Amino acid sequence: MRERVRGPVFAAGDDGYDEARKVYNAMHDKRPRVVVGCENAGDVIATVNFAATNGLELAVRGGSHSVPGFGTVDDGVVADLGRMRQVRVDPVARTARAGGGATWGDFNAATHAFGLATTGGIISTTGVGGLTLGGGIGYLARGLGLSCDNLISADVVTADGRFLMASEKDNEDLFWALKGGGGNFGVVTALEFRLEPVDTVYGGPMLFEMSDAAAVLAGFRDLIKDAPEQLGGFPAFQLAPPLPFIPEDRHGDPFALIVGCWAGSPEQGEQQIAQFREFAPVVAEQVGQMPYPALNTAFDGLVPPGLQHYWKANFVTELTDDAIQAHLEHAPGLPAVNSTVHIYPIDGACHRVPADATAFAYRDANFATVIAGMWPDPAMNEAGVEWVRGYYDALAPHSEAGGYVNFMAGDDQGRIADNYKGNYDRLVEVKRKYDPDNLFHLNQNIVP
Repeated sequence: MRERVRGPVFAAGDDGYDEARKVYNAMHDKRPRVVVGCENAGDVIATVNFAATNGLELAVRGGSHSVPGFGTVDDGVVADLGRMRQVRVDPVARTARAGGGATWGDFNAATHAFGLATTGGIISTTGVGGLTLGGGIGYLARGLGLSCDNLISADVVTADGRFLMASEKDNEDLFWALKGGGGNFGVVTALEFRLEPVDTVYGGPMLFEMSDAAAVLAGFRDLIKDAPEQLGGFPAFQLAPPLPFIPEDRHGDPFALIVGCWAGSPEQGEQQIAQFREFAPVVAEQVGQMPYPALNTAFDGLVPPGLQHYWKANFVTELTDDAIQAHLEHAPGLPAVNSTVHIYPIDGACHRVPADATAFAYRDANFATVIAGMWPDPAMNEAGVEWVRGYYDALAPHSEAGGYVNFMAGDDQGRIADNYKGNYDRLVEVKRKYDPDNLFHLNQNIVP
């Protein structure tokens, strides 16, 4: 491998090996046989061929945020795309091309220089590739659709070492599957997106007392269904971090939040966000006009690399009063300031895409809920996991059978068919065509 690739190759005992094998979720401490720091598509081809030829398990790492730890593997091969982070913007065509290891921080920095953006994630260190392949939910989804809805083309290295372009004109079946089907079909070395004019946004977090949480969630639910599509953001639950805008004597207390994002004309922003204040008295807020990338980085400090992660997720067609009650019973038990629960609206432009037009099937769902258990101390793992599972079990009767694959835990493999509803059989066919031996199985796996 050292002779075949341009990037560095790390094996046990090498300088840099321990750093190279680290992933974002410290719950996964694995020892690969080799980690390849891929610098180009040729390096990826060589790495895929090496794993396949030698019968070794292959993990693919983009931004490294995989909660189930799919970006690493014991005694196997890791294709680390973290050196492939270039982003090239065409401001005239309003497109951007990102390397397979680019993060949303990389992407937004490049596109914001031209006053452009597309739907990205909530945390800027999230990988562009991983988020998009799972669908791509973010602040701009109601107005622009999911990240995958804005994907124009992708460069893909398949299990047999071929380099393919996938688009509406080339390998259309593969392109369809990539838009929500995860990393099941190959290694995506570059992604091209449509961009829209998004420069400054108006928004930020508002904190409400837990005693007002029912009114806040119901108010958001009723408001957002008819709101202009430029209004994004989400309700959430969070322990108050030690930030200057929050009263010091309230640090560590549980709160209901709304994180608002108005991406329309700036002069309308204050009026749009002010509607959230009508739900209940605001305890603290940090709301105003800011560059879009600033909002995308606002919560990075709460989720640094090295935390323990365990998450669960569901799609929600109707955020019922009973579902809200389930939230109120479990949200106060947030195990750490890093843990959170987000309820993302995915209506608007997301609903205008037919359910079978992409692998992402839940085009009738109005919300995507994530229970993101995160804490720094491994000694908290048992109690933290128990909290996430109990919360999930309470929401399940009020939610759809499937959930957003990017928020799934490693023990959610039994939900794969539910996650894709009527698209699952077609995904199996595409998997059989491009990866019949299931080389790419370290993911929310679609078995060929």
